[in-house]
Amino acid sequence: MKRNCSVLRLLLAVVVLLLPAAAFAQSSASLANLPEADVLIYVSPQRILNDAAPKFMSPTDLSSMRSAFGEMKKSVGFDPSTVEYLVIALRFHKPAADLSFVAPDIMAVMGGDFSSDSLLSMAQMALGDKVHVEKQGNKSIAFMKVDAISEQAAKNPMLKSLVEIGAVALSANSIAIGNVPYLKAAVEASEGSARINPATIQSLMRDPNVLAAATGAPLSSVAKAIGMFGTETTPRDGRCDTPFGNFYSAVTITGTNFNLRGAMNADNPDTAKIISSLLAGLMQQGLGSVPDPKFQAIMRSIKMTPKENEVVWEADIPEKAIADLFTAVKKVEPATVSAPPTKTKTQTRRPVHRKRPTKN
Repeated sequence: MKRNCSVLRLLLAVVVLLLPAAAFAQSSASLANLPEADVLIYVSPQRILNDAAPKFMSPTDLSSMRSAFGEMKKSVGFDPSTVEYLVIALRFHKPAADLSFVAPDIMAVMGGDFSSDSLLSMAQMALGDKVHVEKQGNKSIAFMKVDAISEQAAKNPMLKSLVEIGAVALSANSIAIGNVPYLKAAVEASEGSARINPATIQSLMRDPNVLAAATGAPLSSVAKAIGMFGTETTPRDGRCDTPFGNFYSAVTITGTNFNLRGAMNADNPDTAKIISSLLAGLMQQGLGSVPDPKFQAIMRSIKMTPKENEVVWEADIPEKAIADLFTAVKKVEPATVSAPPTKTKTQTRRPVHRKRPTKN
C-alpha cells in the first residue's frame, strides 16, 4: 500500500511538472498558425497570475483580484485567469502607389480555456447595430467602425486602415481582434496559407518558463515602410538585407528573482560596443526623470554589455524589490487640486450722521 502511494505521488509530481510545458507547447503550436508579423509581444497571463503575482501582491489584494475575476465570470461568462496566452502582432507595409505611408496592421490574439464563439456572441449582443458580420473563408468576422479614428482619418489618410476593427474566432478557444486586413490574413493563415515564419515563433518562444517576451526586426520593418523594398504596386529588390537590429527580450522567474534577458544583433563587435555604450548612456540619463529610488535601483541592476556581434542585457531583480515598487505605486494618490480660498463678503458700513446740537 505504501509503495502504491509513493508511485501515485511520483506520477502526480510528474503531471504537475509537465502541465506547464504542455500548455507552452500548445501555445507555440497555436501561434504557428498566425499570419506574418514584423514584431511580436507575448504575455502569459496564467503564469503571471499564478507564479509572479503572489511574489509582489499581498494575500488580500490577490483575494480581491480573484473575487473580481469570479464576478466577471458570473456576469459576462469570461474569467481573465483562464487566458493562457496573449500576443500583440504588428505587420508593416510598403508605401502605397502614390508613395504615401501606410499605417502598420495590428492584431491581438488571445487563447485559453474559454469558448471564443460564446465570447463573440456576447460582444455582438452588447454592441447591437454597431456591428456587421462578413464571411471570410469558413469563418465569420464581426466588424465595427471606430468613430474617433474615423474623424482623425479624415484629416490623416494613413489612418484609413484602422478605421474599422473586428474580431474573429480563429479556433474553438482562441480569438483575434484587429484591423480588417490583418484579420482576413489571420483567417487565411488559420486555414493553411501565408503563415508566419517558424523562425519568428522559435525566437519568441525559446524559453518555456517565460512570463512575457518580445521579438522583432525593426530595421527591416522601417526599410519596408519607407520604400526600400519598393511600393505595394512596384516591388524592388532590397539592398538592406541584414539582421541588424533584430532583437529578443523576455522576463522569467528563477527562485526568488525576476530575470530579464535579451539581445540585439549589432552586425559586428565594434558596432556592438558603440550601441551598448549609447544605450547605457541613454538609460543613465533617463534615470534622472524618475525620482523614485526603488525604480532607479531596479533600472541600475540592468547590465548592458557587448558580446561578439550582439548587445546583451540582463538583470536579476529580487522579488522584494518588485513588491516594494508595487506597494509604492499603490500608495501614490492623484494630486487633488485645492479650491482657491473663498473671500469673505465684507459688509459696507453706512456712515453715521450725527445730529448737530441745537442752539438755545
